[in-house]
Amino acid sequence: MTELEEAIARHLDAYGRAVHEREVEALLRLYDERVRVFDAWGAWSYEGLAAWRATVEQWFRSLDANRVEVRFEDVQTADGAGLAVMSAIVTYAALDASGAPLRAMQNRLTWALVRDGAEWKILHEHTSAPIDFDHATAILRRESSQY
Repeated sequence: MTELEEAIARHLDAYGRAVHEREVEALLRLYDERVRVFDAWGAWSYEGLAAWRATVEQWFRSLDANRVEVRFEDVQTADGAGLAVMSAIVTYAALDASGAPLRAMQNRLTWALVRDGAEWKILHEHTSAPIDFDHATAILRRESSQY
């Protein structure tokens, strides 16, 4: 595993832990102040960490007693000159308070990261899902997925 792949693996792990524990500050530490997020839900984009913070806080509050388990598949990375790109298929699985699965969905996720000293920070996040041509609805489960 390359140094970049190890750094991305740590980022993915930290992201999953922060979401599962609903730790806003831990999640936001992964992002650059200038972050731009193209999320698949609700808004065209979020410009800057403050805008993203408000959305993350709302998301975590909406979970009530539930938790979200995050899993990444097909992670690909590339880097050069202080920039890195990561793409993956991400599964968000809702769990009730006892840990029992409720539902799951998948998105395509791309991060553009910048080096901040010894760390990498997410400068741009893009989440998407393909749209079914016949029904004009998002496809939130990849056919080859194990979920």
